[in-house]
Amino acid sequence: MSLSFFLIQVMNGVQYGLLLFLVASGLTVIFGIMGIINLAHGSFFMIGAYLVYWLDTRVQSFWLAVLLALPLTVLLGYLVERFLISVLYQRDHLYQVLLTYGLILIFNEAQKVLWGNDPHGVPIPGLLAGSISLTENQTYPIYRLFMSGTCLAIASGMYIVVQRTKLGMMMRAGAHSREMVQCLGIDVRRLFAVVFSLGAALAALSGMVAAPVSSVYPGMGEQILIISFVVVVIGGIGSIKGALVGALLIGLADTFGKVFVPELAGMTIYALMALVLLWRPQGLFGSA
Repeated sequence: MSLSFFLIQVMNGVQYGLLLFLVASGLTVIFGIMGIINLAHGSFFMIGAYLVYWLDTRVQSFWLAVLLALPLTVLLGYLVERFLISVLYQRDHLYQVLLTYGLILIFNEAQKVLWGNDPHGVPIPGLLAGSISLTENQTYPIYRLFMSGTCLAIASGMYIVVQRTKLGMMMRAGAHSREMVQCLGIDVRRLFAVVFSLGAALAALSGMVAAPVSSVYPGMGEQILIISFVVVVIGGIGSIKGALVGALLIGLADTFGKVFVPELAGMTIYALMALVLLWRPQGLFGSA
């Protein structure tokens, strides 16, 4: 294996891992703060991809399509939390699983009614359609570099919000003691609505960013959801830092697994999860 080929695989693994982080970070925040097991989280990934595909065909601009689609997904997340999820805060996790699984079926049927069963593609924006030369014979797509940069920027923004802002302070306090936060006069219902909406928007944004490099197809949310849960388990439930580290590990393990052991590539991420859990059952950065 040449050095340039190895570096390309590392870049692919990091790019895939950062994309997984966008999805998994919203999932771990929703569970860590709200205590909600949201199986429909992957559906927001699918909705984001389909919205940017549909809007791009109308406005003929990927950037404008993202700007229009993002507030729609925030609104959808808010409506789901207000009218469905909020009923389950005091219920057992089984009710949450059943409701959010039902949402998967509803969103999938709505997708089929609106956009059909055929896969679709989203063109890469013209400014990012080229490649950069790594060696005389190997290049790397500019859009994939853009994806990595976008994910890193959002990860940095999340760190600043969670660690340096009043909203982040309330989120961390709510994760630690929901009752105490409410006694301090903070509107916990509004806080949870904001958290769920932002988590849904992160999943949708990752679907929008991924759409130009992968086809938009029915059921794409379930595939990303399973891997996102693996990321959350490896990193530790409720830990954003753990989600980032876990996502990068999964991205690299999946990429190099397909290179070195393609016949066992589907097992590599689950083998990694098993090894981590044997060493630290709570995950890398989870609480015991």
